[in-house]
Amino acid sequence: MADQLGPHFDDGGEILLIEAKAVLSRRPYHWAKAHLILSALRHRQAELGERVTYVTAEHYRDVLIPKIAAGQEIDMVNPTSWGSRALAAELGISVVPSRGFVSSEEFFSVWVQGKKPGTLKLENYYRHWRDSTGILMEGLQPAGGHYNYDHDNRQPPPKGATNLGLPVPWAPHEDEIDAQVRADLTAWSEAGEITLLGRDGPRRFAATRLEALAALEDFVETRLMDFGPFEDASLQGDDVMAHSQLSVPMNLGLLHPQEVIDACVAAYENGDAPLGSVEAIVRQIAGWRDWVWHLYWHLGQDYAQTNNFLEANEDVPEEFWKLDGQGVDAACMKHVLTSVGDSGYAHHIQRLMILGNWSLQRGYNPQQLNDWFIDAFVDGTPWVMPANVIGMSQHADGGLVATKPYSSGGAYINSMTDFCRSCPFNPKIRLGENACPFTAGYWAFLHRVEPKIRNNHRMAQPLAGMRKLADLDAVVQQERLRTQW
Repeated sequence: MADQLGPHFDDGGEILLIEAKAVLSRRPYHWAKAHLILSALRHRQAELGERVTYVTAEHYRDVLIPKIAAGQEIDMVNPTSWGSRALAAELGISVVPSRGFVSSEEFFSVWVQGKKPGTLKLENYYRHWRDSTGILMEGLQPAGGHYNYDHDNRQPPPKGATNLGLPVPWAPHEDEIDAQVRADLTAWSEAGEITLLGRDGPRRFAATRLEALAALEDFVETRLMDFGPFEDASLQGDDVMAHSQLSVPMNLGLLHPQEVIDACVAAYENGDAPLGSVEAIVRQIAGWRDWVWHLYWHLGQDYAQTNNFLEANEDVPEEFWKLDGQGVDAACMKHVLTSVGDSGYAHHIQRLMILGNWSLQRGYNPQQLNDWFIDAFVDGTPWVMPANVIGMSQHADGGLVATKPYSSGGAYINSMTDFCRSCPFNPKIRLGENACPFTAGYWAFLHRVEPKIRNNHRMAQPLAGMRKLADLDAVVQQERLRTQW
């Protein structure tokens, strides 16, 4: 599988790698994502040499069925999607327990037993994992006296800065394998066999184990120090900020998340990184990454397709699928859409509080949006996005994952980014020609979904503020008719 390419998936025997074109043809893929996946597969073939059987085919079953019929035994590490697990079961393929996460499915199932829907708190699970592993613990107490330093990690970007002043992040050097992948994708795209989103460009992410280790070392040495304080900040001149971008090699299976955690914790213990930054990255990996993995299975196969609590039915717009901000006026949306089009990547605050916040306010269909995030992002997978998009970002599950809708007006974007400086819209204005679509959109959103959320105690204060707006009807009408954004 293209997400099981590292040494922790290799037990030393013969390995079968299948390059199935149907994976790319059944849905649109970002150029960078398609290139990365094929590059990683073909680089793994080159590394394994005679130990690998590498087969190109239209579908996985085109290779697996004949081999099974011929009596060949095939073992597989438990796949990471409902569809792949169903295929393995259908063909009678022997599977071994999942790998590539820091907690097992059994660990989660014991913890979750008896808990009611809506009580599955990430923070509680994260603390349980810390207590169980002893990581960042001092005896029975968390290091520094707190499990969570999130309250210290919300600093706005430095005033007047265009970037954080950090070294350019690690990037790979392409080789002949990359060139052949690019040639193949170009030919398939021009022949209409596949649909590619965004724009082609130099490969930015690790496609081999050695590259992944280099990316990890670079992050720990150059960015970990600043990750915590500025993890929620964004600058037009710095799309990486202090983020690791290691979700990409982890999701390919090139890095084990435990080794990322161990490297960061070692930096803290050696006095090379502050506790707040290290705890933040540990929480993102052992907390959020493992959490959404377990929720993918726990919430069920239909979770992503059946939840639309807020009755959001607008189509994801063409601007999202084009991944080109040229026709967009709002500086934050213009920048992030273009950046994703160029790279297939955006850090989490750009995803949640710009792209996700916008989509929530505008009522985009959560199923379409979930598919878009999977297709448009290099680290987008069927197990990653449902809890992130359906649950956290769009509140489409009614509160199973997040306790409230994550929406804000332009004031938040203005305080945590520099986008508003160059924007024709004013984050302080909600009505009129230069009314910020996030500020006005926030109140229009609350008005639209009030019947659904009025019993949510965390929304009592925002709803009370909305009811006091003398111009609410005009704001709602303005946003209903908005065409310029």
